[in-house]
Amino acid sequence: MENKIIETNNANETFLLGKMIGEGAKSGDVIALTGDLGCGKTVLTQGIAAGLGINEVVNSPTFVILQEYESGRLPFYHFDVYRISDVREMDETGYHEYVYGDGVALIEWANLIEEILPAEYMQIEIKKDLDKGFDYRRIKIKNAGTI
Repeated sequence: MENKIIETNNANETFLLGKMIGEGAKSGDVIALTGDLGCGKTVLTQGIAAGLGINEVVNSPTFVILQEYESGRLPFYHFDVYRISDVREMDETGYHEYVYGDGVALIEWANLIEEILPAEYMQIEIKKDLDKGFDYRRIKIKNAGTI
């Protein structure tokens, strides 16, 4: 699969990249999202949801671990595993049913559960570079497909 590096200079560009990813998403896709706090993971996720046709408010599910959205062209399962202390806790969320199901699963802080990620997934890493501006983001996408 193809790897890409995309630079965005504001939240709207990050959102639009996410929207493009969501528009190209297929049933069973898994997106592993990593990056520091405040780097734009939620903005990208909101764009992906918009690309799936979801018009609900999408926020990071930090305290509930999983948010489900069914209103788009595919179900969207948004995990935030930041507060997971042991990968076995993922069993309690129904993780395998979602990740190996018919929707699109996005996992924020996916590096924390790397050992249980499926064999194939899109990996997105977002990094800031304050030397290039406060809103600048370098977004590295592995297994980018047709993006």
